[in-house]
Amino acid sequence: MLSQLIHTLPAAIQPSAIRNLDKVSEALSHCPEQSDAVYNDLIRVLVGSDYVADQLARSPMLLAELQQHNDLYRAYPTGEYQQQLSRLLISVDNEEQLHHQLRQFRQREMVRIIWRDLTRAVDMRATTADLSALADACIDEALKWLYNDCCNKWGTPHSSPAEGLPAQPQQLVVVGMGKLGAHELNLSSDIDLIFTYPEKGMTEGGRRVLANQDFFSRLGQKLIQALDNITADGFVFRTDMRLRPYGASGPLVCSFPAMEDYYQTQGRDWERYAMIKARVVAGDQQAGAELLEMLRPFVYRKYIDFSAFDSLRSMKEMINKEVRRKGLQGNVKLGAGGIREVEFIAQAFQLIRGGRDPRLQQRELLNILPLLPETVGMPATAISELTGAYTFLRNAEHVIQAVADRQTQELPTDATGQARMAYSMGFDDWESFMAELVHQRGRVTEHFADVIAPADENPQQDDHNSDWLLLWNSEFETEEGEAFFAQHGLDNPQQAWQAFNHLKSSRSVQVMQAVGHERLLAVLPKLMTEISAVENASDTLERVLLLIQAIIRRSSYLVLLAENPDAMKQLVRLCSASAWFSETLTKQPVLLDELIDQRSLYSPPSKETLQSDLRQQLLRIPEEDEEQLMDTLRYFKSAHVLSVAASDITGALPLMKVSDYLTWLAEVILEVVLDIAWRQLSDKYGVPMRAPGIPCDPDFIIVGYGKMGGIELSYGSDLDLVFIHDADTSLYTEGKKSIANAVFFTRLGQKIIHILNTFTTGGYLYEVDMRLRPSGKSGLLVSSLKAFSEYQQKEAWTWEHQALVRARVIAGSTKLKHQFEQVRRTILSQPRDLTTLSTEVINMREKMRDHLGTSEQESDALFNLKQDRGGIVDIEFIVQYSALAYAHQYPDLIDYTDNIRILDAMERNAVISTEDAQTLREAYKDYRSVGHRQVLQGRTNTVSANELEEYRQEVIRIWKSQLNA
Repeated sequence: MLSQLIHTLPAAIQPSAIRNLDKVSEALSHCPEQSDAVYNDLIRVLVGSDYVADQLARSPMLLAELQQHNDLYRAYPTGEYQQQLSRLLISVDNEEQLHHQLRQFRQREMVRIIWRDLTRAVDMRATTADLSALADACIDEALKWLYNDCCNKWGTPHSSPAEGLPAQPQQLVVVGMGKLGAHELNLSSDIDLIFTYPEKGMTEGGRRVLANQDFFSRLGQKLIQALDNITADGFVFRTDMRLRPYGASGPLVCSFPAMEDYYQTQGRDWERYAMIKARVVAGDQQAGAELLEMLRPFVYRKYIDFSAFDSLRSMKEMINKEVRRKGLQGNVKLGAGGIREVEFIAQAFQLIRGGRDPRLQQRELLNILPLLPETVGMPATAISELTGAYTFLRNAEHVIQAVADRQTQELPTDATGQARMAYSMGFDDWESFMAELVHQRGRVTEHFADVIAPADENPQQDDHNSDWLLLWNSEFETEEGEAFFAQHGLDNPQQAWQAFNHLKSSRSVQVMQAVGHERLLAVLPKLMTEISAVENASDTLERVLLLIQAIIRRSSYLVLLAENPDAMKQLVRLCSASAWFSETLTKQPVLLDELIDQRSLYSPPSKETLQSDLRQQLLRIPEEDEEQLMDTLRYFKSAHVLSVAASDITGALPLMKVSDYLTWLAEVILEVVLDIAWRQLSDKYGVPMRAPGIPCDPDFIIVGYGKMGGIELSYGSDLDLVFIHDADTSLYTEGKKSIANAVFFTRLGQKIIHILNTFTTGGYLYEVDMRLRPSGKSGLLVSSLKAFSEYQQKEAWTWEHQALVRARVIAGSTKLKHQFEQVRRTILSQPRDLTTLSTEVINMREKMRDHLGTSEQESDALFNLKQDRGGIVDIEFIVQYSALAYAHQYPDLIDYTDNIRILDAMERNAVISTEDAQTLREAYKDYRSVGHRQVLQGRTNTVSANELEEYRQEVIRIWKSQLNA
């Protein structure tokens, strides 16, 4: 019977049908005799889906079991998926079993859904509803199991207790976006999710306590793994979390207040469209409904919002460019007249009028289209045609995906694939199917153009561009040029004309080749338009044109800016905010590449990611190629400093985080530099011996002092370092070219400084200051730990002990690090005479102020943030004095090396009053924040004397109180 049916098929698809029939022979042997109708359906499914054939081959009893329950032909009632899966998961004991059961369940139900779709036992809407219900069940049941498991480990998350109300248990809310949210999943769709929870708090009743954020982040990770991981059983649903606040760089889970704040202050247009379809698919449904109600004003404006047309038009143009770039014209979703255009038509009217007409606040597209004649006056014939086209295109999408369970919307390009698709779509041949497809897509294109017409050319913008080209190509006198810039609204026309004319008349421009000149003229009008729109346009113009002059002979950078308008906007924005930024790019134009990807530009990575990225980059470089190693290190540092600066300038990172990132970056680089130097020297001389027969491992550490030690690095900070080893100085290295241990470690220190300090085309890594080592400039470059300890005990000055307060190990031997920390603690914990200590600290402070502070003649007008009375160094000396004075009583004063945490310890131990500690913390942060701004604007550490007067007076008062001065 089956063979006869196959021979009735078009010749082109018979081989694939026979091949799939062979695969399911064992499955058929377990089934009773079937009716002709069922056999016809089986052949139709085997023609359309290799995936179904593979699943029936893997699980020979599956077809019989589906037939036994009549699941291939009956519609599931509401909740059926949930009930079935819940019963399966009752016996699950661990995550591995959970993953297995979820995947087995998904495979079974996908066979059922594809069978029903390809045989047209149901229509397209029933298929998408079934798929969405399946996804809902898998997400919710997996979440329930994992939530209980996590609560057993870490306790149940609770809200923080409020006045008169006890803490309430919290659950995760899983918001489904896109097609899942609208009950419109396709046969191989990924699922877009957002994880959120009601409010902050802690877990209760577990073996350990976690903050709710940590608990739900771990739970969210486990849920993603349960759904997305590919195992021997396949996957459940590909899971995409990029629609969450801040995208891939944002936290995996947000609290409700954080969600509301994000969408109110930073939500973008495309996120409004995405939120139209948002639906709570798992977790706490009641709390989730409250969240969506809270976010509704972000999506639906109370006024009629015609700006949606422009936004959708821009999004569609971006899609069109991507279609052209990737050759996706055969894509039934993204191509012209595709599914996305129908969605955009509905979304446009939802966003424009949804705030006024609640009927448009629905998720499913086919519920929205019928409302448009009444709500917005679209012709009923247009709606009928769009509905028919959408249904046809979604059916085509399902046929494409049913073949191999692949997430694609591309039409097949091979003859067999085309014949199979035409058959599954109910056409005699590919030509007939394509004629209908072209017809349906043409209808969509026509209606899309009527609703969201392409933007007209902007004559005003063209005129503006022509103006700038006229200025460039004409021989304006100075007065005419200045008048031109005044007419175009620049704040300082004289400065602007001078900067513009300087570039135009420069030798670099005069000797440009034709191709370079064309590239300059392609980018210049757009650049000038962007610059003229910023507040400090003349300063910005001067900064940007210096960069243009630096790159003019490497015109590929001009192409980069012309082809990446967003990069150009970021360039102007950041140069407007920071002279330092523009100077950095002018010195290293290669960093312009970093402006292209804004996600990485404004999302500095964690220390672990920095370590991984740098080591991956260095793996590609031969160890003996020191020049390339040094250039790679310099580019790595510059690119990440640029990213931190961009985040700092735009306010994406607070001051303390800026210093953290800059310090982490230096730590990661120092770790690698030590590895490189150690490897090079040990390859040449052999490994030094810590004791006879025991090699060093490496028994060497780099100690950071000052800003490095205190985790307070800024842009351009040098590194105060000390090198210490713990090897027997009477022993030698074990190598063919053996040298004394002391010589080896000295050369190791020299090599580290050489790699850091050498100036190359990429600049230098860091300036290194070694003057804090024992005996300063006259001392050995590298000390043994024993010599270091003895020096600190017997010879060090008080100011050297002050410096030791901020000392910590940056890189090297873990064992030696612990030994150094013990030495540091021993030195700093010595009881001291407070009168003597105070006198010595005050004397040292006065010497520094005399040498480095503002002169007496200028002190009434200017304030040096760092060195003047009441400034940063006064706060640092208060902290260092207190650590030295009281560490023997309160050991936690020297647990940390940064000023803020030492101030916290001082407050905790009543070494300083709470009010004074808070004042010093705020003053210190504000001073440093102003200092950061000064650096970024290319200014010195000196500000107007009255700018921070209140803080200055408070610091001076606390200085006198703490040091009895």
